[in-house]
This record gives sequence, C-alpha cells and structure tokens, in this order.
Amino acid sequence: MAAPRKYPDELRERATRMAVELRQDPATRQGAIQRVAEQLGMHPETLRGWVRQAEIDGGVRPGTTTEDAERLTQLEREVRELRRANEILKTSAAFFAAAELDRKIK
Repeated sequence: MAAPRKYPDELRERATRMAVELRQDPATRQGAIQRVAEQLGMHPETLRGWVRQAEIDGGVRPGTTTEDAERLTQLEREVRELRRANEILKTSAAFFAAAELDRKIK
C-alpha cells in the first residue's frame, strides 16, 4: 500500500507544468524551480524530482519512465507469486513422493 501523498495531484501537475515552461525560456531558466516552489509553498527538491520525472516521461531526459517502473513492479510481484507457487508445488510433490514410497515398502 502506497504512502499518502502530501500534495494533491492537481498541484503536482500545475507546479510541474509551470516549472517546465519557465525552464524552456533561457531568460527564466536559472532558478525557475526555486521560484515556483516558493510561490506554491513546497520544498524545491520535491518539485525538482517531479520535473525530472516529467522530463524522463516526456523523453527529454534518459531514465525509467513512470509507466515502465509500474510495469516492472507488476512483473516483479508476479515473479514472486510464481516462485512461491513453485516452492509449494515442489514441497507437495516431495511429500506425496515420500508417502508413495512409504506405502510401497509396507
């Protein structure tokens, strides 16, 4: 279960959009994240992380996109479940094999 978010999604989208737009203009690029963060009352590093992820998702910056990260998490969860199921099947097969051998000996 994910932790509750401190900032609503609307504020996150608005802040990210504002910072990205300001960073596109060379005249306002310097300190854009700091200014937007102060205007909206959030820590600059929070906004910087959002902008970085938005750039990755937009293909501007290399990295793992949000969609890929979610898919990877889903696949890892599925692998864990399958490994657990395989372990249960191996244990039960060994149990029944031992029971069959005991029955043949008697």
